[in-house]
Amino acid sequence: MNIVVCVKQVPDTWSERTLRASDNTLDRDAADAVINELDEYAVEEGLRLAEAHGGEVTILSMGPERAAEAIRKALSMGADKAVHLLDDGLAGSDALGTSAAIAQALRRIGFDLVICGSESTDARTGVLPAMLAERLGVPQLTLASKVEIDGDAITVHRLAEYGYDTVAATLPAVLSVVEKINEPRYPSFKGIMAAKKKPVETLGLADLGIDPAQVGAAGAATEVLSFARRPPKQAGTIVTDDGDGGIKAADFLAERKFI
Repeated sequence: MNIVVCVKQVPDTWSERTLRASDNTLDRDAADAVINELDEYAVEEGLRLAEAHGGEVTILSMGPERAAEAIRKALSMGADKAVHLLDDGLAGSDALGTSAAIAQALRRIGFDLVICGSESTDARTGVLPAMLAERLGVPQLTLASKVEIDGDAITVHRLAEYGYDTVAATLPAVLSVVEKINEPRYPSFKGIMAAKKKPVETLGLADLGIDPAQVGAAGAATEVLSFARRPPKQAGTIVTDDGDGGIKAADFLAERKFI
């Protein structure tokens, strides 16, 4: 089975994240960079499926040179090889441009199953898996908490308020997973050392035959028009309990229509 896992390098959620005033885009150099947390669950699921059914796991990532750090992290977990979409023309791509580039790379790589995290912690759009499935003309099985494969049949459980839904399709397909699906493994020292020797292919727009006008900031269908810093917290209201503290608290909440 040919499994491709999409991973993204994102600013650490514990870092102070800012936008650049020059183009209203995320300043990635202003924060520590890490592999997207939800993508680690996707990598783990890919590895488990490959171990159970045979095959190999390829990591696919789009980003600047710095994204190689996230790729090596995924390889150190046990993936076999990687493809890095690296081109200055991709900078500033929105979800539409990103899905176009990644879909074209997937056509070149070939796949039986594409696995993504349910969303990235920077953009939080959650639409990339569906866009990839549409562009590739294959089924999408999103927000999976359990995956079962039997031959070319794939079945997933999707969590719901009443339990879970069962969604079935045939391979090839695009899958996205939630954090309930597994517990990502920690890279071993052996895995970290082995990752340094695993092949990483670098592809640009010319390699994929993508029109530069279709991607990047210039080709984006969406943009941030303006932004402002969040205002500082205001001093709270102190309620002195003279025997009627409960009433005062209730009145305060009722005034603000919380109750």
